[in-house]
Formats: sequence, C-alpha cells, structure tokens
Amino acid sequence: MDMTRILFVCHGNICRSPMAEFVMKDLVSKAGLADSYYIESAATSTEEIGNAVYPPARRKLSEHGISCEGKRSRQLRRSDYDRFDLLIGMDGWNIRNMLRICDGDPDGKIHKLMDFTSRPGDVADPWYTGDFDATWRDVLEGCQGILGNSDRSPT
Repeated sequence: MDMTRILFVCHGNICRSPMAEFVMKDLVSKAGLADSYYIESAATSTEEIGNAVYPPARRKLSEHGISCEGKRSRQLRRSDYDRFDLLIGMDGWNIRNMLRICDGDPDGKIHKLMDFTSRPGDVADPWYTGDFDATWRDVLEGCQGILGNSDRSPT
C-alpha cells in the first residue's frame, strides 16, 4: 500500500501547522489509516525553531483529546519537497515562502489547506487573532477535506 506523506507548513510551526499535523494524525488514526500516512509540520521562518507548540494551540488540541507532546518547531528545508507528497500551507504568505524555500513547485505538491474545503482562502493566524476556535474549525475542515480526497488534490 502506498503511503501518503503530508507536511503542514505555517510561519512559526507553533500554532496552525502543528494543529493541522496532530488533527490529521488523529483523523487518520480514527479512520484506521495511520499506516497509510506519514505526517509532519514545519515553519517557513526561523523565529520559533526548537520551541514547543504555543500553549493556547496545545490547549485547543487537548480540548479535543489530541496530544502534541514532544513536538518542536523546525524549519522547512528544500529537501522536504522531495520527501513529501503534499506540502500544505496555511495562507498566501506561507505559500510564497514555501515556493522560495523549495525553489518552485514543479510537481504541483504545494497547496493551501483551505483549498481542500468548499471555502478556499487563508487560515487566519491565531497568534495575531487570538481566535483559536476559528483556527480549529478551519484546520479540522481542511484535514477532513484532505482525507476525503483520495486523489490527493484540492477540490
């Protein structure tokens, strides 16, 4: 069986992308598909490298019975482009930085998370908005959309 390798990416890898990483891991586990997926997350910036998931994001995951224990921020590397099938950014700024770090997207692997939903757009950064409920809803809907798309491309 083929394994789908997904990398979620945001600015600091302490709010949105780790939420997506652990929500997706939870969804595939509950669907009995954990062996079919390899899931990580990374940052486009160096600002938070080595830091744990931001406490409000950690609390939001915990409210839903999801642990992100042990997760530390890391930066996206050029080599990640070859290692992953999908590189999923949270907003347009992330996508621009991902394209720069990965030296383009020749294989069409880079997408925005909300492109996998019926309402494409950006996942607002709760670091600035403080609205972790809205981020949770977007992340959950996006991850459910990925899981529902067996062809691994956005709707």
